[in-house]
Formats: sequence, structure tokens, C-alpha cells
Amino acid sequence: MSTVKHIVFDIGKVLIHYDPEIPFARLIPDEEERRWFLTHVCTHEWNLEQDRGRAWADAEAELVARYPSHEVNIRAFRQYWHEMVSHAYEDTVAIMEALIDAGHDVTMLTNFAADTFLAARKRFPFLNRARGVTVSGEVRLIKPDRAIYEHHSATFGLEPAATLFIDDALLNVAGARAAGWQALQFVDAETLRSDLERLGLAPWR
Repeated sequence: MSTVKHIVFDIGKVLIHYDPEIPFARLIPDEEERRWFLTHVCTHEWNLEQDRGRAWADAEAELVARYPSHEVNIRAFRQYWHEMVSHAYEDTVAIMEALIDAGHDVTMLTNFAADTFLAARKRFPFLNRARGVTVSGEVRLIKPDRAIYEHHSATFGLEPAATLFIDDALLNVAGARAAGWQALQFVDAETLRSDLERLGLAPWR
């Protein structure tokens, strides 16, 4: 890897936890029924369209029309979204803040619905510490499409070859590399710390 001038963090499952099972374990106690609901009704693909900018009202209306008997649980997805982001990954947050405090250029790039990101920003103050953030639901572009990486580079004046992206999803890592960025797949804070030390980006040493 070449010299890194810019560091870009993903948010979900890198800085904050996200798991729809948390509220739905209570709302649909039967494991088989819950698994069916989350794989056939409120699916990852359905939720991704809100990350792409679709309004929740439209998303809910589409599913309620198809699965009217599940209306209560369909609407519960947004209603109880705050439970899905149960906590921050404090060790990773500490790494990001150490990089910022050491003077590194840190931004964030996330697949996130616009309204839920505003809620997350109020709840987790560290999301305001980076120089800036690209939120997919606001710009109506989404990872791993090349356009969102190019949009982020242009918005924040990043040199792609000197940009290091950190994301838990391998597809998003591959998307960043296809856009000319360097990229690491996030596994856990300890691995990230080792990777950054290997790259000479270790303000804690």
C-alpha cells in the first residue's frame, strides 16, 4: 500500500452495532417465524432501499400491500430502529478519535437512511468528530457502487490512491478498491489497530 493521507470509516458494524434481531426477538418470540419475517418481509434488500433514499412511508406501504397481516411488525421496523443500534464499539471509536487527535484527515462514508442517521448522530456524539460524512440516504448513492466513492472523494477533496477505507463488508471493500482507494476489511478493533500500525498510522505508539 502507498502512503495514506486520508482515512475513511464506515459506521454500521464498525463504529456502532446494528442488529434487527434485537427488537424482533421480543416482537416475534418464535425463532422460526422471526427468521421468516426478516428474510421474506423486512429483508436486508428492502432496508437497503431506505439507505438509498426511499422514504419509510413508501417502504412500509409497499410491504403492507403485499403482507397486510404483518402490518404491525412491518411498521415496528422503523419504530424500534433505535433498539437495533444498541451500542458503540468503544475500542474502534477510540482508534478513530486517536487518529483525529493526531491530526489525520478522517471522514466517514456510510450506507444509512437519512433520518435514522440524524438520530444516530444525536445519540453518538463521536459521529460528529470526523471532518465530514457522506450518508447514502442523503446523496441517493450507495456502496458498493463506484459513484458513491467518487462522490465522497470529490466532496472532501481526497486523493483516491492515498485514501484508506475501513468497512466490515467485503463487497464495500472491493467497491472502494475498484474506485482506486486502498481498503481494509474490518474484523475487530485489535486487527484494525495492527493493520494501522503496519501502515505507519499508529498515534497511540
